[in-house]
Amino acid sequence: MTTVEEATRLVLSTVRTLPTERLPLPDTLGRVLRQAVTADRDFPPFNRVAMDGIALNYAAIAQGQTQFEVVGIQFAGQPPTPLASPTTTLEIMTGAMLPPGTDTVVRYEDVDIAAQPDGRRVATVRVLPPKAGHNVHAQATDRHQGDVLLPEGTLLGPAEVAVAATVGATHLVVAQRPHVAVVSTGDELVELDQAPLPYQIRRSNSYMLQAAVWQAGGRAERFHFNDDPDALRQGLPPLLHQYDAVLLSGGVSMGKADFLPAALAEAGVEQLFHGVQQRPGKPFWFGQHPQGAVVFALPGNPVSTFVNYCRYAAPWLRAVQQPTLPQPEPTFAVLAADVVFRPPVTHFLLVSLASAPDGRLLATPERAHGSGDLASLLPSSGFLELPIGQDKFPAGTVLPVWRFR
Repeated sequence: MTTVEEATRLVLSTVRTLPTERLPLPDTLGRVLRQAVTADRDFPPFNRVAMDGIALNYAAIAQGQTQFEVVGIQFAGQPPTPLASPTTTLEIMTGAMLPPGTDTVVRYEDVDIAAQPDGRRVATVRVLPPKAGHNVHAQATDRHQGDVLLPEGTLLGPAEVAVAATVGATHLVVAQRPHVAVVSTGDELVELDQAPLPYQIRRSNSYMLQAAVWQAGGRAERFHFNDDPDALRQGLPPLLHQYDAVLLSGGVSMGKADFLPAALAEAGVEQLFHGVQQRPGKPFWFGQHPQGAVVFALPGNPVSTFVNYCRYAAPWLRAVQQPTLPQPEPTFAVLAADVVFRPPVTHFLLVSLASAPDGRLLATPERAHGSGDLASLLPSSGFLELPIGQDKFPAGTVLPVWRFR
């Protein structure tokens, strides 16, 4: 039986680069950047005033001067007004370009400005600036023109969109969303708007997987096949050629109605493995069509379905959108209670996560009544991965955790 590590390697070996598309900037949130975004000028592009106050020449302060005639005012967005004499000052607002002839800003809180009998206005500095350049955000302090601000492979969030906007990127080249077919199987499943008979259940796995694919940046459509070899034989081939991936739920174990492996083989899908040395989700089947989709055939119990999606399918979906980046490593957490698990398989343990006052991430095991207990996912934050070859895991053990919230 395939180990978790080998299954991971085989799944990621099928990753291929998706095509790109060029989108208007407002439409790129949540997409993966497939170009580098560089600074079109220095950041900041000029010596930027960082506080409302007065702009002056520090040399006058160094020579003991504390009173300065106010000869004007400059707002952000206005051309700079040169200071004619180093013994005078200008009122200046945050965001303005530092005027020529000045090098320091003293904030209003540290200055008294008073009108004189002759009509002049004089600023008296009460708190002396410590050095030249005080309250000035110097040009190119943050980035230089030509610096890469957003490398290829960046997931675009609000901050990244703002950075792209500030360099004038009206459009961005991003990865196309992976197109995924989500397929439920089983005679016992009915649609949401139907009242199930005592021996039936509603189709929850397909909605769970569709939501998860959208959350991972893909787009998904749902399909359903009953446990009928002819229906599978006719319905699977079109999906294998029209989608980047097919996620199937159910029909891959050893039951009399588990027809999927044979149907996939008949459709030309090469099996890369069937069965992983893990719990839950052991019957997981994975393969690839030579001219079409990769196929994740997941066991039908909902927790098993979700474990295999989070551990294998979600990394694949990220990788096809970010082929230039290494796969993210799992988070690590500290086990909050003793756990004993004796079967010789990797165990994915449902846990809730919380930060301890000392900064550790604590993983508390959650109660679950087997892999069919869909409601056990609600209080949980992820799956703690207990490695094979060990049956006792004392509290305080540090282990990888695959988060789903």
